Amino acid sequence: MFYSVKGLELGFRDATTEDADAVAALHADSWRRNYRGAYRDSYLDGDVFEERQEVWRARLRSEAGDRFTVVAIGGHEVVGFVHMVMDHDPQWGSLLDNLHVQEAWKRKGIGAELVRQAAGRLVVLRPGTPAFYLWVLAQNVAAQRFYEALGGRLVETAERGPFPGGGSAMGHRMAWDDARSLLGPH
Repeated sequence: MFYSVKGLELGFRDATTEDADAVAALHADSWRRNYRGAYRDSYLDGDVFEERQEVWRARLRSEAGDRFTVVAIGGHEVVGFVHMVMDHDPQWGSLLDNLHVQEAWKRKGIGAELVRQAAGRLVVLRPGTPAFYLWVLAQNVAAQRFYEALGGRLVETAERGPFPGGGSAMGHRMAWDDARSLLGPH
């Protein structure tokens, strides 16, 4: 399905196994750019891509009824993705586990549309329990503002980790009581 987001023609669809390497590359690049100081530099400068590639190949090979991944397609490439794990926490609901957009495509509305796409799927798949949450590193102030602008509220701060490759950092749990709040006009 194609959408016009801030004048860009973008496609949004469920990820397939063929998307695993592109998603892994985007994920690794995002971590390298945004997670320094939380994740160990030796990991970020080392085999983060190979590790993410293994993770995404396994995830997309076995997408089950309790999770989904949506990719944003710009031109002919994956420019962003969102991954949701449903019913992850009895109090907070489903976990928005990953949201990443290629650096060159940021600030064009793609991240917000990916969150809306995930919210729409969540409402259909879990109509009685559409609450969800995510963890954002305390050092990632820009992401916190982004989530607040989408209606997320800070509900908890805690030490997070150990992360892949080691390391830990403070993180904020951001929560939405009802995913339907993201489905209005945009």
